[in-house]
Amino acid sequence: MTDTGGVARNPWLLPDAVEELLPPAAARLERLRTQALVTCERWGYALVMPPMIEYLEALLSGVAHDLDLQTFKLTDQLSGRTMGVRADITPQAARIDAHQMRRDGPVRLCYSGSVLRTRPDEPGAARNPLQLGAELYGHTGIESDVEVIALMAEVLYAAGVETLHVDLGHVGIFRGLAAEAGLDGDGEARLWDALQRKAVADLEAILDTLAVGDPHRSRLLALARLSGGEDVLAEAERRFAPAGEAVVNALADLRAIAAHLQRWLPQLVLHFDLGELRGYRYHTGVVFAAYVPGASQALGRGGRYDDIGAVFGRRRPATGFSTDLKTLLRVTAPAAAVDHAPTGIAAPWVDDAALRRCIAELRERGEQVVWQLPGHGHHPQTMGCNRMLVSDGQGGWSVQPLEGE
Repeated sequence: MTDTGGVARNPWLLPDAVEELLPPAAARLERLRTQALVTCERWGYALVMPPMIEYLEALLSGVAHDLDLQTFKLTDQLSGRTMGVRADITPQAARIDAHQMRRDGPVRLCYSGSVLRTRPDEPGAARNPLQLGAELYGHTGIESDVEVIALMAEVLYAAGVETLHVDLGHVGIFRGLAAEAGLDGDGEARLWDALQRKAVADLEAILDTLAVGDPHRSRLLALARLSGGEDVLAEAERRFAPAGEAVVNALADLRAIAAHLQRWLPQLVLHFDLGELRGYRYHTGVVFAAYVPGASQALGRGGRYDDIGAVFGRRRPATGFSTDLKTLLRVTAPAAAVDHAPTGIAAPWVDDAALRRCIAELRERGEQVVWQLPGHGHHPQTMGCNRMLVSDGQGGWSVQPLEGE
């Protein structure tokens, strides 16, 4: 088969960076998803199921505009309007809270579903993650930030993660320093890009171009290297003490959140990165990411984004996290993997009422029973079985191990 350009192509090949899961990984992923949602439910987070597609303006309105380049677009055959395939469920959950729930107090929502992106988020990532997340709306204090970070940690620990590192940052520090330096939107965006790359030389060149002098220059340059343990926070408090109230308050929030987490989860390894500004265009407060030693991809990310519901008619404080369950499965599989030896029970294709009752009882107890269809001489092990139902010759059936097991 060839495409329109005459290049041979195989119809069974998947697009680049698009994944599918086969047995037994698919079953493990489904168990992981169920376990994570049960954990969220026990914390009081109600499950929502937004649609895969929405009108484009709903998916990209306001703070979600950064998703524009990541969103596949199509024309609705019923209305003629442009629709988008969701690249992130977070804006959909915000729409549900703002427009559908309309409660005054805190609202806790969780979700799980596939998302589709035009490009991977980072090298090695898939374009079709299975996103699971939890969002807490309606509370402005650091207590809700602590709650969602602790919930994220519990979800990851329950999945089999043993050692968890959490990076903490706060976009209010960068925003406050940039505002004090008199930077406009374009200058702030250029600095943000250089900070994400930890490119100190580029930072210096940009600050020279923008004619930013001390003390603002030295403070902004310091963000690129303020990364490490609790001593980093102490240095930032000393260095930024003369800065404005917004910066001082952001540092105080970080210290308070860290203190709570150290009491709640003493096994958690905390790391501070004041130059970590992923998603800063819509985050408004603390940002965080969870890692395991030896893995470059974050297992979970989140933060505070208080303005996300404004475009839907309600400006509500919000904080939350999300994780890609496929990435989580890959990272935890070595620790959580089980022997994939056959565990099922083979049943001969015999028209016998007693056999059917026996099979029903076994399946009710949670056993896997597989019919041996006539005309196929495959060994039961090829069907995932290590046992077989055997007739006793008197109308009864019993489970017996296969020969050689």
